[in-house]
Amino acid sequence: MNRQATSLLLSGVLLLGAGIAHADLPDTATLYKNPQCGCCDEYARHLEELGVEVSIVDDVELGEVKQAAGVPYGLGACHTIELGEYWIEGHVPMEALEALFESRPEVDGIGLAGMPIGTPGMPGPKQEAWDVYRFTEQEAAPFMTL
Repeated sequence: MNRQATSLLLSGVLLLGAGIAHADLPDTATLYKNPQCGCCDEYARHLEELGVEVSIVDDVELGEVKQAAGVPYGLGACHTIELGEYWIEGHVPMEALEALFESRPEVDGIGLAGMPIGTPGMPGPKQEAWDVYRFTEQEAAPFMTL
């Protein structure tokens, strides 16, 4: 097989693999946020690029949503998402979402505290490792570092 044919074949396999990697994510999500927060809208666009239809709710008390979701105190971020049977807190990288839905652990959800630069929806280059945590009933434990 010549180099060009090999390259085309490899490209096709990579594209096919990219489509399969997102197959485990739910079709719909609900993102709860403040009306003024634009980075939350950007995060919703990242989910939509993965084929998730996102409903945005910006007229709720976020503290109540986070408490109902079981987000640990002090580890919150600017938005909370209901995605399938899980809650996602903040600008969690897409790799962590894919890992969550591949492994399907018995947790309430995963999160990334604050608004780290370089995460989906946050402009700028990545500046540090991102420590994604898992949580159940407002108790946090490590999930993965990216």
